[in-house]
Amino acid sequence: MPIDKSKVTKDMIQRAKQCETADELVALAKKRRNNMKSVYEFIKKCGVYYLATVEGDQPRVRPFGTINIFEGKLYIQTGKVKPVSKQIAADPKVELSCFDGTTWLRLSGKLVNDNRLEPKVDMLDHYPELKAMYSATDDNTKVLYFKDAKAVFSTFTAPPKVVEF
Repeated sequence: MPIDKSKVTKDMIQRAKQCETADELVALAKKRRNNMKSVYEFIKKCGVYYLATVEGDQPRVRPFGTINIFEGKLYIQTGKVKPVSKQIAADPKVELSCFDGTTWLRLSGKLVNDNRLEPKVDMLDHYPELKAMYSATDDNTKVLYFKDAKAVFSTFTAPPKVVEF
């Protein structure tokens, strides 16, 4: 997959510079991919997660259910006309939380809008029930992916596990 240079962050460059060999760089990439996959699988297992945004100085939280991996990125989906879409546009820093009965996850990061058709099609293919309300070609469907994500898995019986991607 070609690298989109506009999406390479300073943090990514710093981490890559710390690698002394190509094998270390590949291992770093695999670790980040595996971290994202573990977060994705946990959220899917929970079914519902709660997404927090900010509107002015007021926190806003609502349930969500869409989560998808596309082209190596973790995506969510919403409608452009919803208040949550406008809140994310004003301040892309978000946090989501979910609980499986034993462990809870807090995932923070920035959401980046992806206007391309392909991630919208893929999201709706993974959530066909949404096709009654959304279309990949309508002016409402919005997909966003996490950037600079940090996930914290917590329980009452073990230290928190932190992963980043």
